[in-house]
Amino acid sequence: MKSTSAADLATPEDDGSLGESDQVFSSAAELFRLLATPIRLKIISALCQTEKNVSQLLSEIDTTQPNMSQHLSTLYRAGVLSRRRDATQIYYRIGNERAATLCRAVCMQIALEADGDDQIPATERLTPQPGARA
Repeated sequence: MKSTSAADLATPEDDGSLGESDQVFSSAAELFRLLATPIRLKIISALCQTEKNVSQLLSEIDTTQPNMSQHLSTLYRAGVLSRRRDATQIYYRIGNERAATLCRAVCMQIALEADGDDQIPATERLTPQPGARA
């Protein structure tokens, strides 16, 4: 398997097929789309330490049972979560540690910025600054 360097990612391949860099960016975009819902980030955070069933998750996350089940199903189908059945209960746990690590890293960085950490220069912050132009 060929390793991918930053230079490889920056230049598309010329053969007309979906190049390796395009596949990487496409996969990353799909993961970010999957994680772009606050409730899904809350679910992943709630499951970082231990598995939980739907009732336990509902006691921590303010949403309806049908909405929770829909998001759990989406995360499960994507491979981010795993599940097991115990009698009538289904327990969910992190199924893809790399996705959970990505969530933790981004959320922790944003939390640090929200706490007003003046040691992080404005140009290095993840969150948009007031008045910044997109």
